[in-house]
Amino acid sequence: METTIKLYSLSFTEQKTYLWATAFVAGNILLPQLFHLLPQGGMIFLPIYFFTLLGAYKFGWKVGLLTAVLSPLVNSALFGMPAVAVLPAIMLKSVVLALVAGYAAARYHKASLLILAGVVAAYQLLGGLGEWALTGSLQAAMQDIRLGLPGMLLQVAGCWLLLNRALKQ
Repeated sequence: METTIKLYSLSFTEQKTYLWATAFVAGNILLPQLFHLLPQGGMIFLPIYFFTLLGAYKFGWKVGLLTAVLSPLVNSALFGMPAVAVLPAIMLKSVVLALVAGYAAARYHKASLLILAGVVAAYQLLGGLGEWALTGSLQAAMQDIRLGLPGMLLQVAGCWLLLNRALKQ
């Protein structure tokens, strides 16, 4: 099921880019804090990626990229989560997510469950390969896929709902 939504491709010269990126970084700070109240909530629900997906899909890869880079850094600096040791892998997955989501939005001009599922699968696969290359550990690279299926489903369904209902304009 899909409806017509308005998607943007903001540039780095527009003030809106930085305003939206700031809002999505704030979301990527608050949402992980909520999920970290649950045992292994961060590893199961992958909340630090949610607003990166939403921002990149709705407003373009540049908003997504700013959100992808700043969210893990700010969270780590303020709360120690993610730990500094895993920042490169999380930032790599976040950047891949921003680029894939921005590309998919520009290519398809709609937000369907199938397209969003493809975006999430692509960033997990490409990001997981990158994490494996960074860490040398296939087990670490597969952790999001092994534990994070509920989070991936939340990303797909939650972003579809927000894009097609709350953020249509």
